[in-house]
Parts: sequence; C-alpha cells; structure tokens
Amino acid sequence: MKITFILPAIGKKQGQKYIGTWKMEPLTVAMLKALTPPDVETEFFDDRIELIDYETQTDLVCITVETYTAGRSYKIAAHFRRRGIPVVMGGYHATLCPEETVLYCDSVMIGNAETVWGCMLRDLRNGCLKKTYRGGIGEYDVLPDKSIFGGKKYLPISLVETGRGCCHSCEFCAISKYYCSKYYPRDHSLIIDDLKSSKHKYTFLVDDNLVADRNNAMRLFREIEPLKIKWAGQGTLSIAKDPELLQAMKRSGCEIILIGFESLNKENLNQMNKAFNYAVGERDELVKRIHDAGIGIYATFVFGYDNDDEGTVYEALQFATKHKFYTAAFNHLLPFPNTALYDRLKADNRLIFDKWWLEDGYNYGELAFHPKRITAERLSKLCRDARKSFSSPKTVLSRGFASLGRTSPLMWGLFWAMNLRLGEEIDEKMNVPIGENLDELPK
Repeated sequence: MKITFILPAIGKKQGQKYIGTWKMEPLTVAMLKALTPPDVETEFFDDRIELIDYETQTDLVCITVETYTAGRSYKIAAHFRRRGIPVVMGGYHATLCPEETVLYCDSVMIGNAETVWGCMLRDLRNGCLKKTYRGGIGEYDVLPDKSIFGGKKYLPISLVETGRGCCHSCEFCAISKYYCSKYYPRDHSLIIDDLKSSKHKYTFLVDDNLVADRNNAMRLFREIEPLKIKWAGQGTLSIAKDPELLQAMKRSGCEIILIGFESLNKENLNQMNKAFNYAVGERDELVKRIHDAGIGIYATFVFGYDNDDEGTVYEALQFATKHKFYTAAFNHLLPFPNTALYDRLKADNRLIFDKWWLEDGYNYGELAFHPKRITAERLSKLCRDARKSFSSPKTVLSRGFASLGRTSPLMWGLFWAMNLRLGEEIDEKMNVPIGENLDELPK
C-alpha cells in the first residue's frame, strides 16, 4: 500500500517563488509518517516548494488542511478523486469545519491523528473507509519521522514540539477553540530525544504558550539546559513578572520569545478576552526585564477590533520601534470559522465574505469583515505600511545593534537573515491569491 501526503500552499502568484519565511518544515507530515507502519510506502509533495505529481500511482492521498489553504486543498483533492483515489483530510480547519470538509474528500479526521491513524489504515486496507474518524486531543506520544523531508529545502531551523493548546480563551483564536482552552504538555523524554536528533543550530519550540503550565515549563528548562542549545518559542508578557522563570528560560538557551501583545488599547484587550495582557503590569518595564535577561522579543499586534483606528496602528508601531524588538508583525484581524470572533461578526452582519477561505478573488492581506472605525481597505494598507516602516534600513540597523547587545552572537546572523528580507517579503505576501493557481493545477 502507498500513501501520498500533500501539504497545500496558501496560494501562489503566477511566475513567482513562494514566500521564503513560509517554508518551515511541516511537523504534521513527519508525525503522520511516524504513525505509518514501515510496510506502507509513502511519498510527500510540499506544494509550497515543488509541483504535485497528479498522475502518481497511490492508494490514498492525505491532505493537511488549514483555513488559509482550504480552497486550494479542495481543488487538489478533486483531481485525485476524479482518478478514483480516496482522499483523507485532517488538520485544524477539518476539525473546526468537518461538515464543510467532508464535502470535498472521502474521509475527515477530526482532532489529533495519533489515536485513530492506525484504525483508518486498517479500514482502508479492508475497503471500508469511514466518512469520519474522531481522534483525541491531548495524545501525542510519538517522535516525528523527518526522513520524509529528504531532499526538500526548508529554512535551517529545527522545529520541536513541546505542547499543544493554551489555557486562555482569546476571542479570535482557533487554537483555543480546537483545544477547548486547555494546555497539553508533551512528555519531556520525547522532547529531549527530539532535540538531540535536531540537525540545525537554531531550534523553535513549537508551543502556543510555552509557559502555560509554569511547573512544567520550569522542569523542561532544567532538562534542556545541559543540551546547550539556542532556541526560540512563544509565551506571554507575564514571564517578566517571574524572575526565576525568566532566568531559567535564558539558562536553557532561550534567545527569542514571541509575545502576542495584540493591542495596546485596554478596551480592545477586554473585547478580545485578553485583559491579562494589561493586568500583568506596565508594558515598558516588563519589556525591559525580558531584554535585560538577554532575550529578544518577536512582538505581534492585531488590528480590527472596535476601538482600532489609524492612531492605534501608529501607537503600536511607535511602541515596537522604541523598544527595538528583534522583529514584529502588524497583522489585521481575521475571523477564523467557529471562533467566538467569527460568530460575533456574523451576527452583526459585518462579514464581507461568509466563507472568505473559499471566496474567489480573496487575497492574502485583505480584510474579510468591516471594522467599526476605519474601512477594510484602509486598515489593510495601514498594516502593510507599519510593516514597511518597521523594516526600513534605518530601523533594521538600529534594531540589529540592539539585538547584538541582548542576544548571543550566534543570533546575529539569524537577525539579518530574518530582517533584511522582511521588507521585500511584505509586498510579496500582499495579494497572494487564496486557493487555486490555474497555471499549476491540471485541467
């Protein structure tokens, strides 16, 4: 038996290469490979970096679906199904929208695959594939098999999973919805084994909130410390209120922490159910504590909440520039399906597209709803302009020297690799078509 794994791209502009910073190794595919018995042949097409062979001889096509890639996923699936090849779909979007996804495939995997992948394969062998398989949420005691990435050129960063989910309930967050606002730490022995087998000098700890469980995080940092690695991860500003935690992070090799500031406006934070972002204390002092600990910050902001206007975007840009963050993202709000945000905007008749991810002509960078205090078009442009300003040569140079003083010399090269391409990629990302690119899919 043979299985073909496919990771769809968000979309591609005709005649242009795919966005460089979007070329991270896909851990989901490596996990599925590890779950597959050795007597099953496998192949993998990464739509972001190569063409899919639509004539390949295979017994099953497995497609990982995210909301951004749903439209393209469905069209890719249609070509294989016309050949009589069954298609299984899974991923965050398939779990949040199973009733939609099942219309475009032969079987939908809801939840995590670890507990049901073997059952699905047995049913496939016996010719009785079910329409849905419902897996657990917290079970993932498997080491990924990255051999399936052989020959593919990804960014030179090793991804190692440390936990799934988050204990918060932010209104816009699809991850929170998927995991029901719970955090599931991964077994530390698997994390250590994963880290020891990593082949790159940079590691990103894949975790939506690495410090969601403080005791778990402290134990993990102590176990990582002897490995002498350099890593980045995601956390919250609250780490700055905990000197012991902050020091343990740094000793274990933390160089960069991604923090979702989201907004500097108190009313916006209340509306997005992220009031804890201002409850932890004064931002400037907390940022300083993290920088003083020798950890750089990747700051993210999101705009489109009801108190946002041109001033709030400018305020966030000034805040990021003042603190000379390692890097920053200025994003517009996007209503993911089955989140509280999506339901609220739909009830208020503010959605421009009911299903933006399936809308012909919808492009990356466009808003899918009407903000209250600014037009959708204007907010999209303001987010782009903020990114351009933050990636201007003068600002990058200033941030670069600040970064050299905070982080280890090893991160100096990574800083320039990330930031010198940032300005160029801003325009490349704008208006990337969501879904099908007619010059690359067979007729």
